[in-house]
Amino acid sequence: MRFYTINALALVVFFGLLLAGFFGDVPAWLYILFIFIWVVITAIGSFQIKWNYHLQSLNHNYKISDNHISITFDDGPNPEFTPKVLSLLKEYNAKATFFLIGKKAEKHPGIVRQIIDEGHAIGNHSYSHSKNFGFFSAEKVAAELRQTNSILKQITGKELKLFRPPFGVTNPNIKNALKRTGHFSIGWSKRSFDTTNLSEKRILGRITSNLKKGDIILLHDGSAKTVAVLEQLLLFLQLHKLQSVPVNRLLEIEAYA
Repeated sequence: MRFYTINALALVVFFGLLLAGFFGDVPAWLYILFIFIWVVITAIGSFQIKWNYHLQSLNHNYKISDNHISITFDDGPNPEFTPKVLSLLKEYNAKATFFLIGKKAEKHPGIVRQIIDEGHAIGNHSYSHSKNFGFFSAEKVAAELRQTNSILKQITGKELKLFRPPFGVTNPNIKNALKRTGHFSIGWSKRSFDTTNLSEKRILGRITSNLKKGDIILLHDGSAKTVAVLEQLLLFLQLHKLQSVPVNRLLEIEAYA
């Protein structure tokens, strides 16, 4: 399902209802039900990045020939937990992708450089990670992406091309902003929910259930729970002969301009 397809279909149905109402009696509840269904579909589509409802996000690569997956981390860098994550990745010879918040990268440039120096990739996760990000205008979204790109270029010398929308929210404004900035939208195929109250066991189960080559895993480098899950995940990958690589390598795209 795509935004424009649903809207076109909605218009056809709406005018059909109007036409039916002109020649007969269409109850008001039918109009209300129609509007309700349209709002629900649009809302779900905006929060489900895997639907590609508003824009094309890269969520997996099941055509890959190697036994590769990608572990990705959002919302860093975190001065307490990102170094622990990096230590585990190094121990298991795994590479990951870190989608960094601009205002946090400003405060912890040393961790950003460590991520790059240890062979991982970085991406843009907005400057503010505001709870209202989904309501920003296209101009404001583009400004946040450019600000974060500028900060990370000063730290690493790299011009970022990868972007993960905060909360996985997409809408027409974000789509228009990405057209201006030229970023790839990166989603996921395995969402861990490691920021919720789920136990380590259930989080690991969500990730590893039917995990296959080409999958992209979403984690957050901001808690001891995630660090514990990561260690178990890396053991699982080792046992099943799966290797975590930077998401740009998995998707066969360029991470930097």
